[in-house]
Amino acid sequence: MLRLQGEMIRGGTSKCWIFDHHDVVATGVDADTLLLAAFNAADPRQIDGVGGASSTTSKAAIVQTSDVAGVDVSYAFAQVGIGDERVEWTSNCGNCATAVALYAVHRGLVPITSDTTTVRMLNVNTGARLTGTIPTPGLTAPDEGTAVVPGTDALGVPVLLGFQDPAGSTTGRALPTGRPLDTLTGPDGPVEASLVDAGAPAALFDAKAFGLDGSESPAAFAAVVPALTVLRRTAALAMGLVREDAPVSHAVPKVGVVGGPVTYRTTHGPRVTQDQYDVAVRMVSMHAPHPAIGLTSAVALATAAATPGTLAHRVTRQTADGTLRLGTPAGVITARAVPAPDGASPTVFLHRAARRIARAELLVPVPEGRPV
Repeated sequence: MLRLQGEMIRGGTSKCWIFDHHDVVATGVDADTLLLAAFNAADPRQIDGVGGASSTTSKAAIVQTSDVAGVDVSYAFAQVGIGDERVEWTSNCGNCATAVALYAVHRGLVPITSDTTTVRMLNVNTGARLTGTIPTPGLTAPDEGTAVVPGTDALGVPVLLGFQDPAGSTTGRALPTGRPLDTLTGPDGPVEASLVDAGAPAALFDAKAFGLDGSESPAAFAAVVPALTVLRRTAALAMGLVREDAPVSHAVPKVGVVGGPVTYRTTHGPRVTQDQYDVAVRMVSMHAPHPAIGLTSAVALATAAATPGTLAHRVTRQTADGTLRLGTPAGVITARAVPAPDGASPTVFLHRAARRIARAELLVPVPEGRPV
């Protein structure tokens, strides 16, 4: 039985287990084997592990201080399989980055010198750079806060999350194919797509192509998830993310549909009118509808919506101040793009909330063949 210190933190609408890199190395077991055992990934219920049996709760980040200029901490993000003994290391997670920022402040990985503390982060999976700004009144790391985000009524510490120069972080170009529109072949024939790389690679489709308008409940949207799963693979090949003979990834590209604003009700019941947001979006998370939207997907959508010729630009109500209100199943999430110097793509900011839930010693079953 291995012992591993970890901290569970809610970041936005995800729960993420945070581990120190040195603690992981000290177990003598590779990270994939360790996480699969700790989360009980083989079981779709993850009943004998710390996983939460959903794509938003089967996540981990391995963190360490960084010697890279302009970076305080680096982290590797892991999407741990559910009923699938595989760990995806190909993407980033903004909600987990929110959790990493709070973890870094509490663990003393960055100095607290004023009433707000900014953690400069590097996601080693994608090379993306992010910032997380947290209130530290009286030079103390907060345990509680009053910030909320769509998708949960829980209160948390406010975190202003920034994605720095997000365009092309994986492929080198905001439009990996060089085109705002591509045609992909899905199970029902050809369909238009906008393939974007900002925050994370994403394939966005017009909701109307699937008989939707983008305001559907997760249960209704689930009907098109199988088709979008097939198209994800086609998009990955078109974007150069995988080779033809590579295993199927369920983490990237992010995939979903967009539509113009219409009145709808959130999964919690409140009515959202069409004038309260600028673009409707429904995203897939691994194998299922996302209950809100992943933050890297939000960055990709914000970039696509600002790029003439894309499907997102076609259906989005354009604003003059760089803000974009996204109509998600959980409610409206606002992203704000701030111009950057030196030709970099705009930094995209989102308001998030985080809360430390537990610090624990995990008792991880010794992998088969390893001596006790």
